Amino acid sequence: MSQNPTAPRPLFRRDTSPASLNALSKGTAMEALGITFTEVGPDYVRATMPVDGRTRQPYGLLHGGASVVLAETLGSSAGNLCVGDDEICVGIEINANHLRAAREGTVTGTARPLHVGGRTQVWEIRIEDERDRPVCVSRLTLAVVPRS
Repeated sequence: MSQNPTAPRPLFRRDTSPASLNALSKGTAMEALGITFTEVGPDYVRATMPVDGRTRQPYGLLHGGASVVLAETLGSSAGNLCVGDDEICVGIEINANHLRAAREGTVTGTARPLHVGGRTQVWEIRIEDERDRPVCVSRLTLAVVPRS
């Protein structure tokens, strides 16, 4: 059976699952902060992070740095699903706009591509609270480099 040349190419080249991404997180900052991958869709990766003593700043709010760790985790993980086994994606720039405070519960981040090229990728990561209100929006630029 021949393939349809007009059919869209899947974004992610590797079969993966939240469980396999969570296994890669063992012993890392992601595990320490309680980041858990929950979904891999056709063009997105999703994860949650608790708002608790590990991720709050001294004034009781979700630490902006913790939001950035979640954003970079999601974007880098998604980016690495788009490259071959001989390449790796590394972050070269990230920005974050903190839109709403979160004091408790869980936040959910979703990474979606803005650009997936051969040498660079740009991902948008939206982080929302349990009521689906935006907490942070971030943009991550990745470089695609040879795996050494």
